[in-house]
Amino acid sequence: MPKLKTLSGKDVVKIFSNFGFEGISQRGSHIKLRRTLDDGTKQTLTIPLHKELDKGTLRAIFRQSLRYIPEEEIKHYFYG
Repeated sequence: MPKLKTLSGKDVVKIFSNFGFEGISQRGSHIKLRRTLDDGTKQTLTIPLHKELDKGTLRAIFRQSLRYIPEEEIKHYFYG
């Protein structure tokens, strides 16, 4: 597998905004992103807004996003 990119929390929020996620709340340094599908299903992700996300955190966010977004569509944002 290619190497995981170095991303900030803001970078990750921008990536998910491309897929229709919007910030709905923030508590401390964590922002909650949500998108609502046509059938009313709500999909939620929580992202820490740190200057640089740890590799393990970034990997966990990527794995969680695979529940909502196909790997082929999102992989190039996280791995390069």
